Amino acid sequence: MLPHPAAVVLALTVATATPAPGLLPAADREVVFTVDGTTTYGTVHVPEHLAGQRLRAALLLPGSGPTDRDGNQPAASPNTLAQVAGALGDDRVVTLRFDKYGTGRTGLGAYQDHPEALDYPAFVRQAKAAYELLRDQPETDPRALMVVGHSEGAMTALVLGGTVRPRPAGLALLQPQAIRLLDLVALQLHAQTAEATRQGQFTPAQQRAIDAATDAAVAALREQRPVDTTNLPSALAQLFQSFQGPNNRFVLSDDAVYPPDTAAALRPGTRVLLTCGTNDVQVPCATTDALTAALRRAPVGGPGRVPLPGVDHLLHDAGHPDTPAPSALDALRRFAER
Repeated sequence: MLPHPAAVVLALTVATATPAPGLLPAADREVVFTVDGTTTYGTVHVPEHLAGQRLRAALLLPGSGPTDRDGNQPAASPNTLAQVAGALGDDRVVTLRFDKYGTGRTGLGAYQDHPEALDYPAFVRQAKAAYELLRDQPETDPRALMVVGHSEGAMTALVLGGTVRPRPAGLALLQPQAIRLLDLVALQLHAQTAEATRQGQFTPAQQRAIDAATDAAVAALREQRPVDTTNLPSALAQLFQSFQGPNNRFVLSDDAVYPPDTAAALRPGTRVLLTCGTNDVQVPCATTDALTAALRRAPVGGPGRVPLPGVDHLLHDAGHPDTPAPSALDALRRFAER
């Protein structure tokens, strides 16, 4: 049984707008919760509302790597989740986003002295604790809870959707990790090698050797054998070496999840949105085919898969390089309004 978190809500509230008569203003509230011995920090955004009103609410889950509550990493600040929270707030949806392990104020927490022990289930337990905290907020309608995940966070949303109580009313899977992790890594590396060959950096024979070495490296990782990096370029060799180091437990436990298999556990009638961007080179639309089919077989509701023309992995398009594209926001808005 997963541990039930002890949650404490801090008294720091920041008003973000002047309310109309009879309404409470929109506000951000800093929250803290503890799970597996780690103190986790987050932000609840409460839109303008009537006193005592219960609102729809969404837990926001970030993508892979050191991505914090706002959707940022040390080398990049797209503010993906902060902007999603703002858009949902405009639609009168309460949101909770938090700094997962290895990011923001949370850091590695209980894993600080042994990061090699951190695995994917620990992130799922952290997200479950956040979901329970959101459920218990005074402005939240527990019958109208949603989980909105981006990239790897979308896979976590799927796992939560079949395990938490109460079951979410809806899941929004934004540019989701929809196949096994190492299959996705191999697909991305094959695409990068093909592009480098097109640009003249490798010969066709070298490309075939690199592709074969990449597939062999994936097989070795899954069988927990040493990876032979002889025929891999240095950057790829370093990547697979890192997968064998402190990240090994996380990589293998993440790779063990096949997202289409999670669909059968969702509550019948759960609304599911799955977006894929036609300019997304990290998670191409074709990688969501099996998950889309699994969702169609499961007793869940729509809207299902919504392709986003010209949209990349961070939900941007050519006309909106720093903010979510209108098509992405429209799909999310239509999902949340149901």
